[in-house]
This record gives sequence, C-alpha cells and structure tokens, in this order.
Amino acid sequence: MSHPCVLLVETDENFTKQAISDLAMLGYFGIKVNQIDQIFSLIEEHHPDLLIINRNPAKKTSDLICQKIRKMGNRVPILLLVERDTVEERVACLEAGADDFLINIYQKEKFVQFVQLYLEPVKNETEQLHYGNLILDLNKRSVLREGKNIDLTMKEFELLKYLMSNPQEVLTREQILENVWGYDFQGESNVIEVYIRYLRLKIEDQSHKRLIQTVRGVGYVLRES
Repeated sequence: MSHPCVLLVETDENFTKQAISDLAMLGYFGIKVNQIDQIFSLIEEHHPDLLIINRNPAKKTSDLICQKIRKMGNRVPILLLVERDTVEERVACLEAGADDFLINIYQKEKFVQFVQLYLEPVKNETEQLHYGNLILDLNKRSVLREGKNIDLTMKEFELLKYLMSNPQEVLTREQILENVWGYDFQGESNVIEVYIRYLRLKIEDQSHKRLIQTVRGVGYVLRES
C-alpha cells in the first residue's frame, strides 16, 4: 500500500521544508507544487489524500482552485494557509470549499494534529445517527436528508455529529468549541456562528423545519421548531 500523499501548493520554503520532513516522520509523502497550473495534473497523477494551499487574498487563486476541485466532485480534504485567523478568512475558506485553515507560520504540533485528523484511517464504525429524516453515517462519513446526499466539509461533519449525538440538549459555545475544535482552540469564538450558518444552509431549506436552534446567550440545540 502506498503512503498517503500530501500536495503543498505555493507554500513558502521554510514551511515546505519543515512540513515535508514531519510528513515523512509520520509515514506520509509530501510533494511541493511550485506552479499553480501543475496542480490538476498532479492530482490526477498522485490522487493526493490532502491538499495544503497557500491562500493569497489579493489573487484569490487558491479560492478558484478549491471551487474547481469541488465542482469536479473531488472531496479531497483541503487546508488553506492564511495570514490571520479572522472570521472573514474563515468565511472565505468555507465559501471556496476548503475544509479548514492553518496560520501560515509553521507550528509543528498544530500541523501534525491537523494532518493526523484528516489522514487518519476511518474507524470501522457501522453506527448511524438519526434525527427525524436526517441520517449521519459514521463509517461512510456521509449525511442524508430525505434520501438526498448532503456534501459537508470535515469540520461541518464533526459539528453536526456532535449536535446529533446530543439531540434536544442545549450545548454551550464552550462545549462545542472543546468537542469540535479542541480545548486549545485559539481563534475567535464566533467561528461557531459561521459554521452553524453554513451547516444550516446545507441541511435546511424552505421546505424543511429548522433543526439547529439558537438559544440566545447560551449556545445551540438540535430540535425541530
């Protein structure tokens, strides 16, 4: 079996060198992509398990790449490297179709944590979570509502999984941050609102009752209105 492959797209020299070294220690194979126009041929050749793309807000090339990859139906996890952790950056990453982002300063512990999260083998789980006509399959990492597949990023999936694991229970923002983002999360707390909004857009429409309810001043609860 070949080692998992990670493409590092337009990352700076220092980040690339340390990342490829740590990927090798983890048993992963890192490939540096210097020319943005090479990415699709390399995806076709290597079938990477993870993409790490440096985001340039001025050019927005990375956003267009993400959007094109998603339009092709490719669900490879994508991490964007950003200069600052802001709500605007998170929204931009989500809108582009990325799964998450990392600050563009190499931090070994954080980098390894993200790589293991997105490349660790799926556990042999057969459990499904159900709430009304919403079905979350832990083994296939898929979500269905009324038989229709809903395309979620990994972070959106983990957020929905946590809500569906605790239906009818009001979950505080602190509980959600700790269980979905990790106790050491250092970003802005209103990141939850950003992800809740995008999750609602994907699992709810005008013909469906709202499932994720806001409890003002506290947090959120999964229940039908």
